[in-house]
Amino acid sequence: MGKGIRDAPRDALIADISPVALRGASFGLRQSLDTVGAFIGPLLAIGLMWFTGHDVLAVFRLAVVPATLALALLICAVPEPQRPASVQRARFPLHRDELCRLGRGFWAVIAVASLFTLARFSEAFPLLRAEHVGLPLPWIPGVLVVELLCLIAADLVLALGQGLHALALGVALWGLHMGFTQGLLATLVADTSPAEMRGTAFGVLNLVASVALLAMAALGRVHESPPRH
Repeated sequence: MGKGIRDAPRDALIADISPVALRGASFGLRQSLDTVGAFIGPLLAIGLMWFTGHDVLAVFRLAVVPATLALALLICAVPEPQRPASVQRARFPLHRDELCRLGRGFWAVIAVASLFTLARFSEAFPLLRAEHVGLPLPWIPGVLVVELLCLIAADLVLALGQGLHALALGVALWGLHMGFTQGLLATLVADTSPAEMRGTAFGVLNLVASVALLAMAALGRVHESPPRH
């Protein structure tokens, strides 16, 4: 729930405060920092688990500190962008008429994003693949044309490759795909939606992508081969 409530207004705020010429770079930077945090966070958690003698509650208590600092920074240091008086405010709760205001260009971007997501599977499946090729269990958590080619290559390598080298190549291609697509799709959504509807636009993007990802994850779960013992 926290992630779902956070993502759309965060991306809308980035679009509002970024110069148009640097909007793609801004979303790329956001994705890069998000990925760095996702990499460093588990390493810190592993270190804290060792330091605290596997005290999970202590680790969660410490995790509250950076979250609180982030909230304080948002409240105290990030001003609300100025909006022209002529800008129409979006209605709440959302109405069908509001979605019609988003326009054909926006829905075309959503269609492309959906196709990308349908070609992806849950991030849990590379971890399952890692276990199947023999990576020790404790190490498993460590693990628009160009982007699609990277995604296709990653899927093929992970599906057909054998051994740890194929796994490493597949994960690297997957990361390259994510780096290419996330900033680009966010920029396209920001460019094709009215300024007063950007929060709604990013919410629709996240909703559609989540439904598509859930569908592919369910399909992958049905076809998953039994794990090795």
